[in-house]
Amino acid sequence: MLKLSKLSKNYDQHTAVHNLSIEIPKGKIWGFLGVNGAGKSTTMKMVAGLLSPSEGLIEVNGINVHKHPLEAKKIIGYVPDRPYLYERLSAAEYLYFVGRLYGVPEHEIEARTERWLNEFELLDKRGHLIESFSHGMKQRLVMASVFLHEPLLLIVDEPMVGLDPRGARRLKSLLQKERDERGLTVLLSTHTLGDAEELCDHILLIHQGELLAQGSAEDLRAKEGERLEEVFIRLTEGESESNQET
Repeated sequence: MLKLSKLSKNYDQHTAVHNLSIEIPKGKIWGFLGVNGAGKSTTMKMVAGLLSPSEGLIEVNGINVHKHPLEAKKIIGYVPDRPYLYERLSAAEYLYFVGRLYGVPEHEIEARTERWLNEFELLDKRGHLIESFSHGMKQRLVMASVFLHEPLLLIVDEPMVGLDPRGARRLKSLLQKERDERGLTVLLSTHTLGDAEELCDHILLIHQGELLAQGSAEDLRAKEGERLEEVFIRLTEGESESNQET
């Protein structure tokens, strides 16, 4: 579903992502782990078509993201770590706006709006202005909007931030349900290793723009003989120390 081939992104003298190659099959949830500044968000923005790579190729369901951006974006859902909302719209108006942007047939927008507001426990707030929402409610509305056009690939940067335990549990369950029933493919970044272990079929560990390790949580623990948290800390600290010496 998602293929990155020798992907790199350079900013003047700084390399944010270097020679990254991964291939994510359809219907899987992959976690993207790394310390702040590791290159996760940059990679996700390139996949979403918001940044152009310096080198390399990105394909989503066989579509070249940068040669055919509109075609690719029709099947991608993207939630950044700091999403923007039009706060003078109501929840229902915002979802209608998003639906029209993605070309959802107008006669289907209402039904999908009802469904996803209900899924994220916002149905009773459909007529309320977004500016009156709490941070957690805004986060749930963003997630409702990204499901509206039924994407094949979902890219989510820190999806649990701002959600209370109930909201986080509901989101995890929905991601797993969409994966199992609709074949949704998900690439998500998180700093919460427990979420990665619980939710992800496969984990990518990136540091200073390069892929350090990958595999299921069980595979990484078995290979390294440690808890995932210990694997993460040791690999990233060790890489940092070796880079400082050179």
